[in-house]
Amino acid sequence: MVPMIALVNCNNFYVSCERLFRPDLMGRPVAVLSNNDGCIVSRSQEVKNLGIKMGVPVYQVRHLINKHHIQLFSSNYSLYGDLSARVMSVLEEFAPVVEVYSIDEAFLDLTGVCLKDPVAYGQEIQATVGRNTGIPVCVGMGPTKTLAKLANFAAKQWPQTGGVLDLSDPVRREKLMRIVPVSEVWGIGSRIAARLNPLGIHTAGDLARQPAERLQEQFNITVARTVLELNGIPCLELEAIAPAKQQIVCSRSFSRRLTEYRELSEASAEFCSRAAEKLRSQQSVAGYLSVFIRTNPFNPQEPQYQRSASMRLKTATQDTRIIVSEAHRLLKALFRAGYRYQKCGVQLSDIRWASMPDQLDLFDMTEPIWQAGSQALMQAMDRINRRFPKGIAVASAGFDKSWQSKVERLSQRYTTDWRELLSVRCS
Repeated sequence: MVPMIALVNCNNFYVSCERLFRPDLMGRPVAVLSNNDGCIVSRSQEVKNLGIKMGVPVYQVRHLINKHHIQLFSSNYSLYGDLSARVMSVLEEFAPVVEVYSIDEAFLDLTGVCLKDPVAYGQEIQATVGRNTGIPVCVGMGPTKTLAKLANFAAKQWPQTGGVLDLSDPVRREKLMRIVPVSEVWGIGSRIAARLNPLGIHTAGDLARQPAERLQEQFNITVARTVLELNGIPCLELEAIAPAKQQIVCSRSFSRRLTEYRELSEASAEFCSRAAEKLRSQQSVAGYLSVFIRTNPFNPQEPQYQRSASMRLKTATQDTRIIVSEAHRLLKALFRAGYRYQKCGVQLSDIRWASMPDQLDLFDMTEPIWQAGSQALMQAMDRINRRFPKGIAVASAGFDKSWQSKVERLSQRYTTDWRELLSVRCS
């Protein structure tokens, strides 16, 4: 049986989430900003038509924002996460295996599910997600994940597809690949495309015609697999269970410059708490910790300072207290007075399953007091933080949060907070 993979992608997801509860914004230019309201990370089609690029700093396009009355929103991750879960729940009704690839897209294994009319089935998925969640989606289909990605790209690019495209037919596939730039192929990107172009490989079709073995020698196995996938030969399996993260980074830019160690230590403690919570959510422990601080590299008028430090933990752990304590030790060595710090962050690596046995220290005969009851205490902390997310790790991070990122344009948490539900008045 010929495989059939679908990629369902939410259109301008963050913007679509904001518009869902603000129908007055339909047809108007809308953009969602990054942490600290610094850059544009999601754009409505109207904003894209103005030539505003993804990731551009707000100050660089302020004239366009004012001229075209672009509605700006701070990132509302509570809202986006909840609506993403609703979309994925709907998708699970259409396929036996669903791989959640990111917050706004998922792969579906439709092999044997829609033999008669794949496009009609894709249209049904599109209509059901729109009806049940209000989020518009595009559906790309093909015998491999790479072709499903390519089909989804084309479904978004060309309105005549109606947002659904099937690339199972080799003739249609070849026609599309002749006009799609190689940089748009999943797994290639602009950096590898720049190396492929001098070899005469400019389109997806050019890449598909290359011998996979030769490209593996010149590049890597990922490019070779991409060639096979473009020719309809599956090389990438769907992952029904998302793999555990091998590295967890938690960092933020501050809403104001920090000059005191106390404020930096509070920030790093909160980042450690967030990172440790992510560790526990995937039943993992970390054996390596890194901390970094830096000033604003884009302000040449101020003295510049950027440093990082790392250490191997004595025992791989997921205990917030241990991670915070060791991070403070690293931070003390890094901190220098007289600088205005713009960003701080922590990174956990050497991540493994918590159930895996760890190497014991033969010369350490004492058990740290904080290991006793650690798991139960951390579970209790996680429950508290889920119930009161704004009060995370108060004991370690402190009460002064004036350094936190700006969210001056935050919309309501319409679906996750009883106090912010929409009110409807009948008259």
